[in-house]
Amino acid sequence: MSRSATLALHPTPPSLSDHNRLQLFSGSANVNLSQEVAAYLGMELGPVVRKQFADGELYIQVQESVRGCDVYLIQPCCYSVNDHLMELLMMIDACRRASARQVTAVIPYYCYARADRKTAGRESITAKLVANLMTEAGAHRIIAMDLHSDQIQGYFDIPFDHVYGSPVLIDYLASKQLSDLVVVSPDVGGVGRARAFAKKLNDAPLAIIDKRRQAHNEAEVLNVIGDVAGKTAVLVDDMIDTAGTIYKGASLLRKEGARQVYACATHAVLSDPAVSRLSSGLFEEVIFTNTIPVPESKQFEQLTVLSVANLLGETILRVHDDSSVSSMFR
Repeated sequence: MSRSATLALHPTPPSLSDHNRLQLFSGSANVNLSQEVAAYLGMELGPVVRKQFADGELYIQVQESVRGCDVYLIQPCCYSVNDHLMELLMMIDACRRASARQVTAVIPYYCYARADRKTAGRESITAKLVANLMTEAGAHRIIAMDLHSDQIQGYFDIPFDHVYGSPVLIDYLASKQLSDLVVVSPDVGGVGRARAFAKKLNDAPLAIIDKRRQAHNEAEVLNVIGDVAGKTAVLVDDMIDTAGTIYKGASLLRKEGARQVYACATHAVLSDPAVSRLSSGLFEEVIFTNTIPVPESKQFEQLTVLSVANLLGETILRVHDDSSVSSMFR
């Protein structure tokens, strides 16, 4: 079951009629989210033509003058990842060549982020490669949400605004008034994220799942550090891909006596067999934001989808007005 919720940062979204230098365009990856962002800003999305040749090559044309404008391009680089990444690069390049004053790539989901450092010889650091591609294409600024690793911001030599989806998730969980809450990190690497999450939920206690990954998309769960017996456990992550980590974590939490298990993440990547794992009955509810669209074929009874459109719209507004973005999260 899919539901929509929004984070109201501006009680009345301001009119941008006097900001005639701002232009908003969307790629094809998540048009619904882009339309929600445009509605928050009181704007219309600019027209973009997207075509694909028989051999798979893309063609992009921005069909509105952007000369001297501040352009914001909204495009999560989700499935089909390579097409949507290339589409974003082409939109950036088109706007730069059309004399836009400034081009900002708004990337709700940043792809290739899991390879952010070398862990073995002769492998690509793709998070850095994507940063290079966007910069060389002509982006002047990046707005991204819930990076897989915070250090990716350092791969850019242009302004970077890192926005978090946690306020939307926390607002929703707080409204449920869950009792005996414990926030659980699915691995040691996510402890910082889970600790910040727990602090915003009335300083809820923290537990950690000790896990050793054997290979990509495979995880072995060993034990739980912390008390979860008789409690409502909330597993927190930045993304859920195949759901192997979350599924095994939930199984372990149930074994350790957790009364209820919730899972929440910003990005619903949901590669097979994620849906079967998440709908297996281990979870009371699985909560995502709409940074990545969830097609009807991947929706299930326990699913809840919350909108981050107001959050992204407010970020764009503050960046355009040269006001603080970080103050949104204090």
